[in-house]
Amino acid sequence: MFNRLLAAAAMAVCSSAYAAAADPENTLILELEDGPVVIELLPDVAPNHVERIKTLAREGFYDGVVFHRVIPGFMAQTGDPTGTGTSGSGKKLRAEFSNVPFDRGVIGMARTSDPNSADSQFFITFQRAYHLNGQYTVWGKVVDGMDYVDAIAPGEPPRYPDKMISVKVAADVDG
Repeated sequence: MFNRLLAAAAMAVCSSAYAAAADPENTLILELEDGPVVIELLPDVAPNHVERIKTLAREGFYDGVVFHRVIPGFMAQTGDPTGTGTSGSGKKLRAEFSNVPFDRGVIGMARTSDPNSADSQFFITFQRAYHLNGQYTVWGKVVDGMDYVDAIAPGEPPRYPDKMISVKVAADVDG
């Protein structure tokens, strides 16, 4: 019963967080243990990546996935269902590089040395990381809840990793 009440309270907070979203179809709600993180998707910048992220979110792919690489002052990486940083969804994406800078809260796709190897893993920058500009696909930015991102347990991998409880497209969440 307590868990249901907690979930209802979290959804109420989540609902108010995305209620003001300009475009619920292009807004993600990433639920962490500490609270919701609202992400504005950037379909004009990276249409194929945004579409893939929304598809994975709608399939529940990200639910329960840990942050497997968290470097304080740099970024938190997630999106590998094995939690090791070596796997993904099995679908590689062609790079969609842009001039959007990696400022605090910007979200980019993780990849190997091959620019066209991004799959399901992504990272959220804790602060400006301009050395990444033009080298990684930017597909979103945190617009609310960055304090919850800041609280993600550090490590490579973290000893007790935080996880994404759920990732939902705001348009699919009943308010």
